[in-house]
Order: sequence, then C-alpha cells, then structure tokens
Amino acid sequence: MTISEILGNNQHSVFTAHPNESVGEVVTRLAENRIGALPVVDGAEVVGIFSERDIVYGIAKHGAAFLAKTVRETMTAPAITVSSDTAIMSGLSLMTKRRIRHLPVVEEGNLTGFVSIGDLVKHRIEKIEAEAAAMRDYIQMA
Repeated sequence: MTISEILGNNQHSVFTAHPNESVGEVVTRLAENRIGALPVVDGAEVVGIFSERDIVYGIAKHGAAFLAKTVRETMTAPAITVSSDTAIMSGLSLMTKRRIRHLPVVEEGNLTGFVSIGDLVKHRIEKIEAEAAAMRDYIQMA
C-alpha cells in the first residue's frame, strides 16, 4: 500500500501558499477551506509548510503583528516530503518520528499531492476492516 492509493482516492484540490504572501492572507485561506496546513511552493519547488502550529507560535511570539509577516519568514522549512511510491506505513512512521501531520507528495521536483496523518490513518483502518471482514466471511464458510 502506497501513498499513490490515497492520492487516487482523494479528489480534493491541493491548496498552496507562496512564500511572499502575508500570513494574514494564508490564515484566511486555511480558515475558508477548513484545512490545517499548506505546502509553500516557489515556482515548482516545495520550500516549506505553513500550518496551524506556525500560527500559534507566531502569535505567541509577535502578537497581532505576526499577520503582516510573510509566509517565508514564518513557515517551517525545509519541507519533509515523500513520493507517491512511499509505503503508507513508512509515511506514518515518518510523521510520528518527526512529529508532523502533513506531507507534500513530490515527483521529479513537482508537487503532486498533499496528505495528512488523518488520510493515512483512515486508509489503514479501512484496509484492516476489509481484511477482518474477509476473514470473518472465510471462517463462516468453513
């Protein structure tokens, strides 16, 4: 099971941020789309991640002035990325070890998707439930 399976089932657009945008603009985008993080893309390159965690730390440190800063000044960088052929369990392990909740999916330097820990856990649970149901059916037939 690889990240490509999740991307194939996920028909959502990937929203991004540009490093020169203001934090205020990006916070609005996060709120409007009810999402927790955005990959920060400069040209075709993923240069960072901007998340709710960055907002909390920024406001704690700078107060309301934080909203006028640029994403480049406040994002988490460099971005930790995966490719579509990364195993789901490897992605979950990476997220756990690095204490992150989002991974940009990059192929040949270009952003091709964005997955959250929730996406990976949901997919894993669905697979486990399907395997359990198949096992129950098999046992009942025996």
